[in-house]
Amino acid sequence: MHVNGNITATIQIRTTTKNGIGENKQNWDTVGSVLGWLDYYTAYNEVNQYNAKIQDTTHIWICDVDKWNASVQGQNVTSENCRLIVKGNIYNVLLIDDPMELHQHLEIFLKYIGGGLGV
Repeated sequence: MHVNGNITATIQIRTTTKNGIGENKQNWDTVGSVLGWLDYYTAYNEVNQYNAKIQDTTHIWICDVDKWNASVQGQNVTSENCRLIVKGNIYNVLLIDDPMELHQHLEIFLKYIGGGLGV
């Protein structure tokens, strides 16, 4: 099974450097892009009230696991250090799920944080 898609997402990871006076500065480095599907998702449901990451989800990104792995090129991409940019909109990655560990597709739970790269 291969998941194609209709939209390309840019994958970025957060890195930290020191500025001239020793303060931490966060940067977002692009590591690749992947074709997939973006869908609106609402998790407001009392059954999910204790699953905080899923509760905050606004969108879900579905893509082929092999295409994701090829696009990140061995980088350490996790839900803790990653975000996606889709059509100029920025989404924090909350959870990267490989359903039932079948290694066919990924379901990436996102939280919309704004439009434009200046956010």
